[in-house]
Amino acid sequence: MTGSTRSSDGLDERRKRLLFRCWHRGTREMDLILGRFADARIADLSEDELTQFEELLEVPDPDLYAALTGTMPPAPEYAHSLFDRIKSFRTADHNA
Repeated sequence: MTGSTRSSDGLDERRKRLLFRCWHRGTREMDLILGRFADARIADLSEDELTQFEELLEVPDPDLYAALTGTMPPAPEYAHSLFDRIKSFRTADHNA
């Protein structure tokens, strides 16, 4: 997979920006983790979850990758339910 499989058609501007940012992180591993999650779930996220997602995207890739892969615990400021959803997300389970 080389990028998003989801069209941004029908998404509001905020979701479009998030979808783009998820696939353009700077490291391929994070593109795949966040991009696939966004492809599958971006349209269904609440406003609060979108805010949490935006905050997660501000975390440097090495720190976020380490937390998502379990190498280190997540920092308290982003250890919330959306983080847990991303961490447990499996592409095959969601047709992304």
